[in-house]
Amino acid sequence: MSIQVNNIRKTFGAFTALSGVDLHVPHGKLVALLGPSGSGKTTLLRIMAGLEHADPGSGQIHFHGEDVTHVPAGKRKVGFVFQHYALFRHMTVFENIAFGLTIRPRRERPSHEAIADRVHALLKLVQLDGLDARYPTQLSGGQRQRVALARALAVEPKVLLLDEPFGALDAKVRKELRRWLRKFHDEIHLTTVFVTHDQEEALEIADEVVVMNNAKIEQVGTPQEVYDRPVSPFVYQFLGNVNVLRAQALAEVGAHAANSATLEADGNVYVRPHDVAVGPHNPAAPGLGAILRYIHSAGPQARLTLEQIHTRETVEVEISRLELATLGLKVGDLASLRLHQARSFDADYTI
Repeated sequence: MSIQVNNIRKTFGAFTALSGVDLHVPHGKLVALLGPSGSGKTTLLRIMAGLEHADPGSGQIHFHGEDVTHVPAGKRKVGFVFQHYALFRHMTVFENIAFGLTIRPRRERPSHEAIADRVHALLKLVQLDGLDARYPTQLSGGQRQRVALARALAVEPKVLLLDEPFGALDAKVRKELRRWLRKFHDEIHLTTVFVTHDQEEALEIADEVVVMNNAKIEQVGTPQEVYDRPVSPFVYQFLGNVNVLRAQALAEVGAHAANSATLEADGNVYVRPHDVAVGPHNPAAPGLGAILRYIHSAGPQARLTLEQIHTRETVEVEISRLELATLGLKVGDLASLRLHQARSFDADYTI
């Protein structure tokens, strides 16, 4: 089931939540809506679900070619999972999962046996076998979120929508559950859209990432595409750490970048910490002179903080711990920096 969003606008009083958004979600893909708070991602998800409506005269929502713009949420056959689970505390796990089936009109409601079979099949699918008689308070956060997911799947939705599904969980459980979600999606191949502000989460598990900012979509692409080929300064800076350096300062000292042709547009150069090479200072060689101010070597990579000699601006560098040991650099030493990869953007670009 593909999703097509055409020219969707949404305002709340004077605030514009969505400004003419267009988006295509391919059939069977796991797509992340990624962006900072207030970027419009949750509003877009809720409009897809029918829980919110676009402004009058705005665009359309199509599910696999069928216009569902004015179809009520209950008839869109959408499974929706909320950040805080929204489970019924007075109901058991079994009753929570079965809820969407038991409230159907009598003529559409499956038999008790069919409902039981469906619930137990879902419990097995989300790896919660044997927990059907427990109550939500007797489960961990990760287990509760999987119950919420099973409940959304019980009604056999055409589309699965998840709003910050791991936002209420601690870091360790988040990692475990998002990897489980990726594996789970590969098994069921249900078109799924999830909202997140966690860049690592989106890049790790999504087939496509939709980067949103200020009520618009900045870029759509695979995780590799949006990370390696960002189309704007916002996308570059939002997806991982980045140094923003002045191109003129680099030119004056002859700092090198592999794609130096891009270093002439908006006055700034964008380079990720792992794309900066560091070595002993050599005034006779091209490079950016800097003073090593801080070394953080706990973890798989060493993170260095350096201060440019000419501009006093900070540069963050990531290198292996072995390379750091080989260089023998200490806090206070002079170093020379060279850029492996760098980008700049058109001078008229504004955020």
